Amino acid sequence: MSKSLARNKNLDYSLFTIIAIIVIAGIVILSSVSAAFAFKQYGDTYYFLKHQILFGLLPGLLLGFLAYKIKLSLFKKWSGPFLLFALIMMLLVFLPGLGSSSGDAARWIKIGSSTYQPSEALKLAFMIYLAAWLGNRMEKKNKESNFWGTFISFLTVMIVIIVLLFCQSNASTLGVIAAVGLIMYFSTNAPIIHTVITILLGSGGFFLIIKAAPYRVNRLLVFLNQDLDPMGKGYQLQQSLIAVGSGGLGGAGLGMSAQKFGFLPQTISDSIFAVFAEETGFIGATFLIFIFLIFLWRGLSTVKNSQDNFSKLLALGITSWIIIQTFVNIGAMIGILPLTGIPLPFISYGGSALITELVGMGILLNISKNSV
Repeated sequence: MSKSLARNKNLDYSLFTIIAIIVIAGIVILSSVSAAFAFKQYGDTYYFLKHQILFGLLPGLLLGFLAYKIKLSLFKKWSGPFLLFALIMMLLVFLPGLGSSSGDAARWIKIGSSTYQPSEALKLAFMIYLAAWLGNRMEKKNKESNFWGTFISFLTVMIVIIVLLFCQSNASTLGVIAAVGLIMYFSTNAPIIHTVITILLGSGGFFLIIKAAPYRVNRLLVFLNQDLDPMGKGYQLQQSLIAVGSGGLGGAGLGMSAQKFGFLPQTISDSIFAVFAEETGFIGATFLIFIFLIFLWRGLSTVKNSQDNFSKLLALGITSWIIIQTFVNIGAMIGILPLTGIPLPFISYGGSALITELVGMGILLNISKNSV
């Protein structure tokens, strides 16, 4: 048996180990960060941890295992119906009695006593569909007409997704999907004119989306002037910087954060990295970033070694998705990027996100298993 065939049957242990470390770190971090808030809200120190395990980790591991075992050709074959199903789920959030909202954001579907956020599944469905579609196009002759047809179709799909996410006031997910979509599309050596058109359209759309919601304008203003209104518009950023800075070299110790006791908003979701940095200091924060960088290296290695265009594009999309969310979240917490509301993958509280991320990891391991 050749070496390549032998490898096809083996799990990529290095990639699996990195993913396992990140997932375990996420559970430990959430346990530490959420304890005080959970006790205050529900009288149960482990409420959020148990909810994350029961409705995120366990179903995510099961579905991720299935994604690892299923033939990649089936993902390609069913990419269209999967995307259509995800788009239908996106529409269900607007149905009275089924959809659930918070403030002006209608993003969830009620399932019994729990909620599910379909935009998380949309990320993965879009990547699978785009990888299948672009992979098929790349196998054909690269005629100019073919490129323009692909580009127009790409913009059409993006517009549909943009409208749905805009109606849900979910600009953060929109930004992630747009960024990953562009990376996947332009990795196919698309003509320069497509890049120019996309930048112009994207810049105009970005401006309109920011102008449509005052809180987005405020986030941009605070980013441009971090001393602006520290007790109002700039409060979250200021408290985040205090949390990160007060961690020092070694941190205050797990569970010993002061900022999570009502000072820093969104401690178990958007701001979880800031609390983690306060509790573990520069050493802990650097370790977490280093682990994600190793994941990036292993993900790109999988892209390089993939045997076909579909696998290459899908591995690139999944790797880009996790890394973009990671460093946009961390960048926002340390003030080098505007606050966006993007959660930290595998770490922030949210069962819908964790399930989708683990399914994505199952697919990435599946691609790596079948690489040359």
